[in-house]
Amino acid sequence: MNFAKRMDHFNEGIFTRLLEIKRRRLENGQPVIDLSVGTPNIPPAQHIITALCEAAADPANYIYAVNDQSELLQATSDWYKQRYQVELDPATQICSLLGSQEGLAHISLSIVDEGDLVLVPDPCYPVFADGPLLAGAELYYMPQKEENGYVIQLQDIPEDIAHRAKFMLVSYPNNPTTAMAPDQFYLDLIAFAKKYDIIVLHDNAYSELVFDGKSCGSFLAFPGAMDVGVEFNSLSKTYGLAGARIGFCVGNTTMVSMLKKLKSNMDYGMFLPIQKAAIAAITGDQSEVERVRAIYEQRRDILCEGFSSLGWPIAKPEATMFVWSRIPAHYDSSEQFAMDLVTHAGVIATPGSAFGPSGKGYVRFALVQDNEILQQAVQSVDESGILKSS
Repeated sequence: MNFAKRMDHFNEGIFTRLLEIKRRRLENGQPVIDLSVGTPNIPPAQHIITALCEAAADPANYIYAVNDQSELLQATSDWYKQRYQVELDPATQICSLLGSQEGLAHISLSIVDEGDLVLVPDPCYPVFADGPLLAGAELYYMPQKEENGYVIQLQDIPEDIAHRAKFMLVSYPNNPTTAMAPDQFYLDLIAFAKKYDIIVLHDNAYSELVFDGKSCGSFLAFPGAMDVGVEFNSLSKTYGLAGARIGFCVGNTTMVSMLKKLKSNMDYGMFLPIQKAAIAAITGDQSEVERVRAIYEQRRDILCEGFSSLGWPIAKPEATMFVWSRIPAHYDSSEQFAMDLVTHAGVIATPGSAFGPSGKGYVRFALVQDNEILQQAVQSVDESGILKSS
């Protein structure tokens, strides 16, 4: 059998090895604390579950949705106006997604041709690179360096690369680095995009998970942003709806229309009961958002303070549901450290190398376990002795 050469870009690698170790440990009755994948364990608020269940109980809702319901589009428009102070035309500037990852994977097909150049952050959420690769694009990595607060330095992008670039992906608050970008970055980004005629895709999945009294808005709120790009948003983490796969692409009318056109040839829209759940989430009591934020902030404190007390200093992230840190000084491989974590401490984390070349030497923890389990993870790492150099 012969398969597509594009599949050569994808491999299982470290994740397969970690999962195999997890499987063997569980089979042997050994404990495992999985902090690798950002799968939230905080369920949706009851009014969201009720809306979903009531809609799922109606036999009429099992037809193809085909299009976004007008009620969902209006609710999304109102949500962006109230939360981000961004005006969106419900009919032309909003497209629902079967999870923001689906949209990020597919939108490249509507923008790039084989061989076009795409700018992606490094390190980055894997689909940022995988989507363009599926479309046959060439990638140019924009480093997110610790010494720059993990903020992309646009002035460091070579002139010839900028002229060739078709579009660029940007995301703050950032996964995996957890960094936030200052307002000036967005103003510079818009000017950069206009100068070189580059489309901007901004992922804003973590705008609600910002800690220590800080806040985060929308890329589209900055002057000129709507001329150059779109923003992806998600209800997965904020509202506990990860498995329901609810996301949105909003912004530039032409870009949204092209994505809608593409998706009309790929799927039959979001399941109607899930549309009802989305409406309930973004129009209902928003105090749940504050509760979820507080839970993640407390988990962050437990993990960071716990590891720091063991002699592995980890700065508390400003945002997201992750902790990103350099590996202990006596390790020179993030993959080896991740393997030792699960083998000797039963704690699974994601090696930074899984997120791109600049992730080497780092590790990411997902705050997807309750406080007691996180405390247990700190204790297990301490007892394993892997933080002590030989």
